[in-house]
Amino acid sequence: MPITPTEKIWMDGELVDWDDARIHVLTHSLHYGCGVFEGIRAYPTADGPAVFRLREHIQRLLRSARIFLMDVPFSEDELVTATKQTVAVNGLEQCYIRPLVYLGYGEMGLNPLPAPVQVSIAVWPWGTYLGDEGLTRGVRMKISSWQRHGPNAMPPAAKGTGMYINSSMAKVEALKAGYDEAILLSPQGYVSECTGENLFVVRRGRIITPPVSAGALEGITQDTVATLARDLGYEVVTDHILRSDLYVAEEAFLTGTAAEVVPIRSVDDRDLGDGRPGPITRRLQELYAQAVRGQLDQYKDWNEHVR
Repeated sequence: MPITPTEKIWMDGELVDWDDARIHVLTHSLHYGCGVFEGIRAYPTADGPAVFRLREHIQRLLRSARIFLMDVPFSEDELVTATKQTVAVNGLEQCYIRPLVYLGYGEMGLNPLPAPVQVSIAVWPWGTYLGDEGLTRGVRMKISSWQRHGPNAMPPAAKGTGMYINSSMAKVEALKAGYDEAILLSPQGYVSECTGENLFVVRRGRIITPPVSAGALEGITQDTVATLARDLGYEVVTDHILRSDLYVAEEAFLTGTAAEVVPIRSVDDRDLGDGRPGPITRRLQELYAQAVRGQLDQYKDWNEHVR
């Protein structure tokens, strides 16, 4: 999806003009893919724009950096404030937010430790990642021939930039085959996650999502939806899922900050249920849309107001 430029980007403690947010061609992360990032959203609420679960996202960003031995030169509080400042200065009521920690210019070679650690935060208007039709009708999924990398090859607990080549390969394969999105399996053959989203299946009234041991990122939207479902009285469990479990699921859906909550219509040309979004998926979609906009009193702590 194309990016709509905004006015300012936060870079290493300063707000710079969009067109001046540049890096050198010899920036370390550009060559070796060593960086970490987050995807966050701000939504309109009755009290102005609010960033959804901002602090949890920044905490995960810092955990990812810790895994890669990147010493971030800003604190959690500083990054929270910077994010809200960047949304406010651009005058946006709702937007996508991309914090990025990367290794800058000055060192080259496979040893990343001497390279300077830099941070940027960009915001821009961005619709739901898989499109409005995906939200309403559901998406067609394909099990990818590309495997999710194992935990001793790449650390799936980190949201690392270079690691997403794995997701990109799976995404392109699915799109070229006529599907909307791909599902990756772990080296052991278990369902891991989609290219940029976590996954849930509904079977016999239970809602199941894969564990981090299957290579799934510990998702913040995943946790949000699991909390909403438990509060509705559903049993939500983390357990291994086989691809055949997807084929016979009563419902399935994916979750992610960019995608939000999206029904899965079919997997490998097998319709789930009657091929339409199921009632549990629809209810969770509805509650999620209300929670991110501060419309549910019991979840208002999730909304970090910009002003």
